Amino acid sequence: MFHYKSTDLEKLPSRYRANLINSCTGYKSVNLLATKSNQGNTNLAIFNSVVHIGSNPAMLGFISRPLTVPRHTYRNIREHNLFTVNQVNKHIFEKAHHTSAKYDEKISEFDKTNLTEEYLDDFDAPYVKESAIKLGCEYVSEYKIEENGCLLIIGAIKHIYLNSDIVAEDGWVKLDDVDTMSSVGLDGYALPKIIDRLSYAKPDENINSLWNES
Repeated sequence: MFHYKSTDLEKLPSRYRANLINSCTGYKSVNLLATKSNQGNTNLAIFNSVVHIGSNPAMLGFISRPLTVPRHTYRNIREHNLFTVNQVNKHIFEKAHHTSAKYDEKISEFDKTNLTEEYLDDFDAPYVKESAIKLGCEYVSEYKIEENGCLLIIGAIKHIYLNSDIVAEDGWVKLDDVDTMSSVGLDGYALPKIIDRLSYAKPDENINSLWNES
């Protein structure tokens, strides 16, 4: 068994270290964040750091890397206040991965990947038409992570679009029904399958399957 101490990690080649640390924490969500600048230029970028922040009010967050180089997604959000979060499925994951290429700010990744801009209900940021689950968000705040200069961006969820047949009676979304992908590290993609749903955990009570209740 490998054993890396923090001092060992510091001595590893940078790419090896990044792959190791980024993948050993497990599967992550993978989404396309779409934005538009005040000049009308659209941008599309893949992120594996989108997380649930709260449901009342509905909020999510994602990590932006340090602003030591131009970050088009971050700049557009601060200019325009709006962004969309579009889940990646198995039909578009290769196109989604290509959005990580460093294009000039005037070149839209929508054009380079042949993904389709979609505007819904007068929300002035593009959605990805090919995505089965889309969220329209408004910038709320940001928090700088002092230890590495990254930013945690908080967005309020203003719109959710998804087909009714993938929403269970209790609101739980059947992600595997629309082939939602997850990511491993920066370049690995996986197709998860739901094994079960379990009952709410209470002290000294058995855990039961919600799918196999008698």
